[in-house]
Amino acid sequence: MKRNFNEWFAGFRDSIATYSYYVDFQKVHKNVESLKIELNILNSLIGSGSIEEDFKEILTKYPETLKCIPLLLAVRANEIYVIDNNGEFFYNFKKMNYSPEQYAVFMRETGLFNLMEKHIIHSLVDYVTGVETGLDSNGRKNRGGHLMENLVESFIIKAGYIKGENYFKEKYIHEITEKWGIDLSAISNHGKSEKRFDFVIRTNSMIYGIETNFYTNGGSKLNETARSYKQIAQEANSIDGFTFVWFTDGKGWQSARNNLEETFDILDTMYSINDLENGIINRFNNGGEGNAEF
Repeated sequence: MKRNFNEWFAGFRDSIATYSYYVDFQKVHKNVESLKIELNILNSLIGSGSIEEDFKEILTKYPETLKCIPLLLAVRANEIYVIDNNGEFFYNFKKMNYSPEQYAVFMRETGLFNLMEKHIIHSLVDYVTGVETGLDSNGRKNRGGHLMENLVESFIIKAGYIKGENYFKEKYIHEITEKWGIDLSAISNHGKSEKRFDFVIRTNSMIYGIETNFYTNGGSKLNETARSYKQIAQEANSIDGFTFVWFTDGKGWQSARNNLEETFDILDTMYSINDLENGIINRFNNGGEGNAEF
């Protein structure tokens, strides 16, 4: 019985965020801890009445404190480029490449001296903890991708598959070919491109190449993803003993609904979180009983 796209799509989720999705505080605290000594040295500048002279003295005695400065501007870099009326400057914060006086100019012009001498902040350690928390929010995109992978993997394990024995993570086409002798050249454009599947499941009669993703927000990337997976689905149809499976979800697909539906119409093995929860992976052949069919 042919599935109804509208009914299927109506079950897509707004989010699959876990508590740890928002901020990785373990990583935040680890990053701050690695700079704690240098930050505490720079703490002596807070409220200083002669901050420029004190700063230059600190740089002379403790040049390693330089590495903290980019982070005070929420920048993860060892070099910062600046242009002003006096020319172009590439400040190196790993190894001093200008005089302490020039670094003092940097501190003054970026507003960092003002931040410290006027007691706008009271602790650089606390301040940097806040900066690291903000910067870590940029990692949500990566964590979001892993959330769907982790979710799918939990259902693979629940279905009885064992990692390294009959299911594998992040397998390239050439690795699949070398391991099981199956010709996947139709997908790899005869070896000219290299595709990596998030998961591969091997049963007695079928190899499943699995892709996973979840989109909270829309964008042009979703249209490209749908078109790309549509092409893979068409190419995989010509390969005996191989099935392409796509687990996807998320309200972000609303902006690319039409392209998603086009792929849905030709890819019978395209599933959502609802399908996972309804036991779709249990239809794989696990242990030699019957054929491996969805």
